Amino acid sequence: MNKIAFITGGNKGLGKEIAKQLKELGVDVIIGTRSKELGADTANELDVESVQLDVTDHGGITRAVKEVEDRYDHIDILINNAGITGSFKGKPSEVTIKQLQEVYDTNVFGIVSVTNAFIPLLKKSDNGRIINMSSGLGSLTLNSDPGSEFYNYNLITYQSSKTAVNALTVAYSKELREFNIKVNSADPGFTATDLNQHRGYRTVEQGASVAVKLALDESDKTGTYQDENGEVPW
Repeated sequence: MNKIAFITGGNKGLGKEIAKQLKELGVDVIIGTRSKELGADTANELDVESVQLDVTDHGGITRAVKEVEDRYDHIDILINNAGITGSFKGKPSEVTIKQLQEVYDTNVFGIVSVTNAFIPLLKKSDNGRIINMSSGLGSLTLNSDPGSEFYNYNLITYQSSKTAVNALTVAYSKELREFNIKVNSADPGFTATDLNQHRGYRTVEQGASVAVKLALDESDKTGTYQDENGEVPW
């Protein structure tokens, strides 16, 4: 049987490209999208399936999981890709709790909500995988190194949310190890997407490669933070 993957934020950018690459490798793909119409359009284009899913809508998450469960009795791969940068671009001392929560609702709490909802279906897989899309901007090591390309970035909302994503990866990897579910963070690099107004110097094809690799990895690696070249420092 083909592996079954569910990808949040799957109608554009990295999510769409990850779906495309997995489909080409023989995986049965379901994309979750906030817009039912855009999801259907992308599903038709890629020959995959779609369900409506807003990662900040708990009721919608429950309905999406039920819809997936009605089609399949399990999933093998969950890719938490949906994310935002938020509206705040100022100094850390100027941020409000509302501006911080705007980003955390999607990038952090959304991952927790979606992951917890899909764990029962992942436990039915023989070899489950969860990939949390992170960023080099979430690395405490790289962001505190004056020689790093990330040192001059100081976007407290987005960067701290991706650091939190890495903490979630470690926590879930510990819990789910006994169920043969591997949990890893993927760093796609500075990829040109709507998230950064297409300013990134990497293509979506390049950026998607690490998530695809981790999704199909048969090794025992779990609780890691990786880009296409290997492990990234926390």
